Order: sequence, then structure tokens, then C-alpha cells
Amino acid sequence: MQAARSSTRPKVAPTPFRLFKTFLAIGAFTFGGGYVMLPLIKRSIVEHSGWIGEDEFVDAIAIAQSSPGPIAVNIATLTGYKLGGYTGAFFAVLGASLPSFLIILMVASVFLGIENNPYVRAAMTGMRPAIVALMASAVYDIGKSAIKNRFAALLALLATVALIGFNVHPVLVLTIAAAVGLIKSRFAAE
Repeated sequence: MQAARSSTRPKVAPTPFRLFKTFLAIGAFTFGGGYVMLPLIKRSIVEHSGWIGEDEFVDAIAIAQSSPGPIAVNIATLTGYKLGGYTGAFFAVLGASLPSFLIILMVASVFLGIENNPYVRAAMTGMRPAIVALMASAVYDIGKSAIKNRFAALLALLATVALIGFNVHPVLVLTIAAAVGLIKSRFAAE
């Protein structure tokens, strides 16, 4: 995440409290988790606050995806650490995690008693396609930032085929893509 720098100055200073508040709002108002949260995270930390640049955000997604754990928590960790060290990372992760922890705790106590209710089942059935649409929106938004030339488009296509068509593990796909990027940059430098 260090290689790409933000081209603009932050609109507000990224204090631990602001990191907590920002990621708390993201965690509280985004349902579906993971990739569904990415557009809101981008809007909050790239576009609204200017804490990191678009390239840094795409790099953070790559690092977060290749690390164990939920992608949103990993991005909160990376962003919080970059902006405020260990304290920033702690408060960003706390903010991102607290809403889902509390909501799931409450839902679990209620849902287990009503999970077979036809209205609850119908609501869940209706939410599933909307979650797919939210994820597709995240992919489209990130794709606009990450795919800037034909080489990147080809690499994205090949990675998609490997992931979907051949069920290749995501870490292996990211590792190969990183190696291809290194090889390409070496030949481009010569």
C-alpha cells in the first residue's frame, strides 16, 4: 500500500475517533458484508475523506483478499494502520466489527426461534438477489479503478476464468498475477 500515494490531501485528519466512527458507520449500514462493503469503504475513505488514493485502495483490496480473514476487517486494519499506526488499526477494526457483532448477537437470539417462519423465509429469499447486485456493483466500481489498460483487462479476464472456470484458489491466482506484473514491469523497464 506504500507504493501508490494519494494525490490529494485529506479533507479531515484521520484521528482514531474518526477512523472508529467511519468504520462503525460502514459496518452498521452495510448488509451483506465483505465485498458488498467495498463501495461504501471506497466512498468513505477515498472519495469523502481523501485519506487514501484510488490506487492505494485497489492495492489494499489485493492485500486484504490475499490475507486470512474478512476483507472488510482486513481493509480496516490496513487503512487504520497506515493512517494511525496500531492505535488507528485498533479503532478502525473495532468500528468495522462492532456493529456486526452486536447485530448478529441480537439476531441469533431471535432468528433461531423464527427461521422457519414463512415471512422470514420470503424476506431472506428476496434479499439474496439484492446481495448479488450489491456485489456486482462493487466489482464494477473496483474494476473501473483497477483496469486501466488492455494488459490489466486481459489479466482480469484470465484471473476470472481461473477462479470461476477452473476453481483455482484465490491466493494462487493473486500470486501468479503478482508475478506476471513483476515480469511485465521488468520488461517494460528495459
